[in-house]
Amino acid sequence: MSSRRGTDGPDGLVVVDKPAGWTSHDVVAKSRGLLGTRRVGHSGTLDPDATGVLLLGVGRVTRLLRHLTALPKTYTAEIVLGVETDTLDASGTVTATHDMGDVTIERVEAAAAALTGDIVQIPPMVSAVKIDGTRLHVLARAGVEVERPGRPVTVHRFDVAPTGDPTVVACEVECSSGTYVRTLAADLGRALGGGAHLRALCRTSIGSFTSTEAVPLDRIGPDVVLSPADAMRDMASVSVDEDERLLVGHGRPLTRGERFVGEGPWAIHDAAGALLAVYRLQGEDRVRPDVVVAPIDGK
Repeated sequence: MSSRRGTDGPDGLVVVDKPAGWTSHDVVAKSRGLLGTRRVGHSGTLDPDATGVLLLGVGRVTRLLRHLTALPKTYTAEIVLGVETDTLDASGTVTATHDMGDVTIERVEAAAAALTGDIVQIPPMVSAVKIDGTRLHVLARAGVEVERPGRPVTVHRFDVAPTGDPTVVACEVECSSGTYVRTLAADLGRALGGGAHLRALCRTSIGSFTSTEAVPLDRIGPDVVLSPADAMRDMASVSVDEDERLLVGHGRPLTRGERFVGEGPWAIHDAAGALLAVYRLQGEDRVRPDVVVAPIDGK
């Protein structure tokens, strides 16, 4: 067996169905043992109480995780009207209550529609966002609240539906990376003249990776690792011939030509469909490597 760094264990992507009560870091730590490698990372944190799709990069694919982080997400959840918490979800302490029993689903639909499209969100204090180098959740645990600048996000879809409880609304949200569904719930409550918090959050998709292909923690193993090419299946793809494969393997830039449509990045594949690298635009007529997954020297 080779002892060179980077050659131990599989390379690829695992689509995990994260259970409630596990942090994303817990899932990564558990997966390292199940996959036989320390080179495991995730593409975007899920709150401990949340469930659903979590993407794990394994081996060389850990270097590609930032490209997966940018993919749009879809969530389902419940919004509890009339109760605010300090974390904006059911894990927090109640900070205020409101009588909202007479709010109609039509009013909720109108408020949700107003929160759809390009909006600006204030990230919650209990989040991984950094302010002056410190994560907000660290400040929150110390009892410190700071001003947070608004961040532009896009809510592609914010569907709501009634439940058997007039103070609980079911929702499905399709949104850009960086959107906090907890914040959407709190903003919805305020828009309705009271307050609200989120519960039962489940991420059902990240890009084309959905809950239907997600595996539970006890099923993680080398046999469920998707190939590096599958990991980049949502990215624009360009195939290269043997001569260009050698250039890509050595990390050389390529002439853009007509194959590289749009602004990138692009997944570069060989004739057999194997992922070689991810390239970015360099000037107007050149593309350069962002990450080389299959270097010619094998390191």
